[in-house]
Amino acid sequence: MSLQALPPLREALQAHGLLARKALGQHFLLDLNITRKIARLAGPLDGVRVIEVGPGPGGLTRSLLEAGAQVVAVEKDRRFEPLLAELAAAADGALQVIFADALAIDEAAVAGGPAAVVSNLPYNVGTPLLVKWLTGPFRPRSMTLMFQKEVAQRIVAPPGSGPYGRLAVLAQACAQAELVMDAPARAFTPPPKVDSAVVRLNPRTDAPEPALLAALQAVTAAAFGQRRKMLRASLRPLGGEALCEAAGVDPSARAESIPIEGFLRLAAIRLAEPGRR
Repeated sequence: MSLQALPPLREALQAHGLLARKALGQHFLLDLNITRKIARLAGPLDGVRVIEVGPGPGGLTRSLLEAGAQVVAVEKDRRFEPLLAELAAAADGALQVIFADALAIDEAAVAGGPAAVVSNLPYNVGTPLLVKWLTGPFRPRSMTLMFQKEVAQRIVAPPGSGPYGRLAVLAQACAQAELVMDAPARAFTPPPKVDSAVVRLNPRTDAPEPALLAALQAVTAAAFGQRRKMLRASLRPLGGEALCEAAGVDPSARAESIPIEGFLRLAAIRLAEPGRR
């Protein structure tokens, strides 16, 4: 059977008696017009190794395969094993399915080389997975990821805006982040209570090295952990006013007004302290 001969996703779900599980944050994207758009937004995929987390019934998986990608799909819910086996059989060797927790896998070993990540992420693990890919040993060549819209807005938020916080600093220090597509709740089965959006992240050539990245996480955790306080107070455990002055950052400012470059300077000064490396 070819990909084109596969039954519609809704029919496949009904045939296998599969319903979304709320506990796993599952909302199925069954409209292949939408999944094909996501695949296009991921860039040219012909021959590209792609990791997809949470394929579920395989709507986005089908579109990635149609685009010529070599897909490694990581799924936690074994209920989808028969359905994804049918898809793998139709993919002529272009789809490998791994049943595992994506938070625990070694992506570099799974991919066997450079890989992009393209996923409609389960809502309950979207942010932890993004942080893992931004800060861990596996650095994707690009990421095209569906989040609930509130999280997507936090990733791309500029300094001074309401959603700006730790996630924005971390994401934008490591990647060029752009919100590229909105997806209303009605596009999913069952519809979630919130809308979703797709964020495209391309790694920066000047992304922080691991030690600086660890310092950046410590600084932003302190600064945004008490975001209504001035930095001289919120950063007191890390050096407070002296740290700010050494980094050229106003100690009376609050975290949401500090640009990415300011946080990187704070992290660099913190890292340069004796015994920090």
